[in-house]
Amino acid sequence: MDPVEALRIVGGSRLSGEVDVLGAKNSVLKLMAAALLAEGRTVLYDVPGILDVEIMAELLRRLGCGVAHDPEQRTVSIEVPAALEHRADYDLVRRMRASICVLGPLLARCGAADVALPGGDNIGSRGLDMHVGGLQRLGAEVASEHGYLLATAPGGLRGASLWLDFPSVGATETLLMAAVTASGRTVIDNAAREPEIVDICRMLESMGARIGGIGTSTLEVEGVASLRPVEHHTVPDRIVAGTWAVAATITLGDVRVRRARAEHLEIALDKLATAGASVEVTDDGFRVRMETRPSAVDIVTLPYPGFPTDLQPQFIALNSVAEGAALVTENLFEARFRFVHELARLGADVHTEGHHAIVRGRERLSGAPVEATDIRAGAGLVLAGLVAEGETTVHEVHHIDRGYSGFVADLRRLGADVTRVGVPS
Repeated sequence: MDPVEALRIVGGSRLSGEVDVLGAKNSVLKLMAAALLAEGRTVLYDVPGILDVEIMAELLRRLGCGVAHDPEQRTVSIEVPAALEHRADYDLVRRMRASICVLGPLLARCGAADVALPGGDNIGSRGLDMHVGGLQRLGAEVASEHGYLLATAPGGLRGASLWLDFPSVGATETLLMAAVTASGRTVIDNAAREPEIVDICRMLESMGARIGGIGTSTLEVEGVASLRPVEHHTVPDRIVAGTWAVAATITLGDVRVRRARAEHLEIALDKLATAGASVEVTDDGFRVRMETRPSAVDIVTLPYPGFPTDLQPQFIALNSVAEGAALVTENLFEARFRFVHELARLGADVHTEGHHAIVRGRERLSGAPVEATDIRAGAGLVLAGLVAEGETTVHEVHHIDRGYSGFVADLRRLGADVTRVGVPS
């Protein structure tokens, strides 16, 4: 994507219509990494056409795989060779933090993994201590040299009892994918419970892994000698679905979100109902309607099944035009509030203290140039632009491209005045 492109939004449109949700970004990238565990051809379906998928595809190619990504068919086909390379270079890993998810599969398949320390969204520190500590308990030797994590398992990986200090999604994924072919039994306590974790577990099961406790905070893994390639449908993206739900609410619209799972968004949808929206669960998703100015709603982000941090910026945008004041508490990423300085350029009244933000709703915002600092901040700024008077330009649109497939086209179909434009670098 051209890094000097921006989104130009003319506010005032009411969103109405239907929109489809594809597979979850936070799942498909990890499913692509999991394919490394089995020689042969793995096919993933419902894959979103986003930049991060292209980055992961290139990473897998450099590891020796053949990868075909078809955005029209929404598929990724991965041919995994018998012998893999085991070095994930910095030039790709720095662009997408999810690249670290190849660490576990490479260590399991190759007995070694050299993975550059990752980059990704600028939303705060996300250390790898739990990844490293868990792998060491599984028998790996791990060192950090020249910006790389160097992991080896000279005696092979072996089952162990693991406890995560925090239910980290990334650490759960790394240790799960390392454990499925380790000898013996592994127990991961305080594991993450996100739908994306369940999706990875289901794919690994179909590959031949033996995993108990799926969907709970305790995963029990009996190691198997080898896994087989599979075809797998990616779980729908609950964050994209939630973004559309907020978009309907903030624009006083009426949007049916299809191919979504309302049960993955219970708290978020309940918050929208508290704000005054009508939320109707349908056979293939849900419908959100809004007729009056929303009421402010307090938000506290927590690991799943709590309120998702990836919907926090969108709800801050909603609260910025709501009636009343709201307290938003961010418990996961300390720098997630960086984007409120951009939101303030649109006239929002937001003040932060530590991991709290106080949002006092205003009747209207005013269009201005703003800059996306991460994927979800970009989405939040777009939503704010939809209800701001005049024209809003959201720069650094490549962040949004990393998480939202066909975002502009979908917005336009729903009635928004949004165009993609080139701007001076």
